[in-house]
Amino acid sequence: MENTIRISALIITKNEAHNITDLLNNLHFADEIIIVDSFSTDETEQLAKQFDKVRFYQHPFENYASQRNIALGYATHPWIIFLDADERITTALKEEIQHVLRQPLADAYFFYRTFYYKNKPMRFTGLQADKNIRLFKKNVGTYVGLVHEKLMIDGKIAALKNKLIHYSFNDFDSYKEKLGNYGKLKAKEKFSKGEKYSILKQYGHTTYCFLNRYLFRLGFLDGKEGAVISYLMAYSIWARYTEIKRLRRK
Repeated sequence: MENTIRISALIITKNEAHNITDLLNNLHFADEIIIVDSFSTDETEQLAKQFDKVRFYQHPFENYASQRNIALGYATHPWIIFLDADERITTALKEEIQHVLRQPLADAYFFYRTFYYKNKPMRFTGLQADKNIRLFKKNVGTYVGLVHEKLMIDGKIAALKNKLIHYSFNDFDSYKEKLGNYGKLKAKEKFSKGEKYSILKQYGHTTYCFLNRYLFRLGFLDGKEGAVISYLMAYSIWARYTEIKRLRRK
């Protein structure tokens, strides 16, 4: 970077060979890149180690918060950028990051995200309001939660104007599997807090999720892609209750 602020870029991975090279090139401005990998069986490790700034570690996957906190423990610089493997920083966002870190007015920053369905940006289904804290001081944050983990910040939070690119949807089957896994992890979290299975809640919550995404949040304006995303979001809810039912029987 063009100032004295030093940044650790953090990533958690599992079989991200299709993403890792573009991602690491995208993070070239960071001073170090920490990868915590859940024992990938593809070429993630080999590709990552070709980059000089990368420090590559492996740790068994427990949950998303745990993996992220492990990565935080390896970071050596005062500011953290934490990206998912399917996220990319635009040139405008990189310049904004460099600008705000010259004289930081907050301890952490939200990045709004533009979700891409393959090569098409999604404008509705609620994804237009999607944001996550991706830039923060190392000593002010800790991750909690099994899935859709949340960064708990002890300090001031602001938001950047330029959006992060989120290439989450490559194909139907892989995204369905991803959301199904999210649903199962959420079920474990709910089950640990004593939630019981209800067939009425399963059907009602799933139906509401689809209608909320597709109608109330205007997913239909995204065309067939809006319908697919709304369906898969609802599928994740269905998978959650199915898993709670299984855990109760077990």
